[in-house]
Amino acid sequence: MDENKLSGALSAEAIDDCWNSIGVRGDSSCPELKEHLRCLNCPTYARAALLLLDRAAQTTDLAQGWAQSAEDAARKAELASAAEAGRRRESALVFRVGEEWLALSTDAVIEVADARVVHSLPHQRNRAVQGVLNIRGALRICVSLMGLFQIADGHSDKRGRKHMIVVEHEGQTLVFPVDEVAGVHRYASDGVAPVPTTLAHAATQYTRGLLDWREHKVGLLDHGLLFYALNRSMA
Repeated sequence: MDENKLSGALSAEAIDDCWNSIGVRGDSSCPELKEHLRCLNCPTYARAALLLLDRAAQTTDLAQGWAQSAEDAARKAELASAAEAGRRRESALVFRVGEEWLALSTDAVIEVADARVVHSLPHQRNRAVQGVLNIRGALRICVSLMGLFQIADGHSDKRGRKHMIVVEHEGQTLVFPVDEVAGVHRYASDGVAPVPTTLAHAATQYTRGLLDWREHKVGLLDHGLLFYALNRSMA
């Protein structure tokens, strides 16, 4: 109920508390006392009592209305917060490995470096581990997503000019070469589509979902699972 309307309703009929002035609590000059003897028996007193009760009921309705309004406002705020969380913008680096376009959260990406010499490790037979290389004066392990995901290399640059993406997760730094870096793609957090269960690809088990990018579906990698798989490959 609107507060202004209620105030107008409550003040529309003033209560005449004549029992305090000319009644038994006053100077007892009220002529109605001769008939009713006591103010409690007077219709004026009864009418005032009913008006007070009606006002109390209206006040209760107002309180309930306010409570309901507060609940509605809280519910709307909760829904708005959930919607805002769904619209939260995130970003991922989109790149190509062989024939496959993939994306990785920028939270895990340290930098994109130029291609450089990778030194092979002795007695290393795992195709996912290429060797070590120098990144800003520090030796880093170089791993192959193409080898890990068993990606075809039909589109790889035959001259070997590739980029190196330096990534970090939980204090561990790894490097993997890619054939092409498209740049950073921003997307809404609720815009990640699930991976179809019918999609048969080695990379899908490391994929959080699919992103719409330039009219294509790009697999968004789960960097936690990716590091876990790469660590297993180096064990």
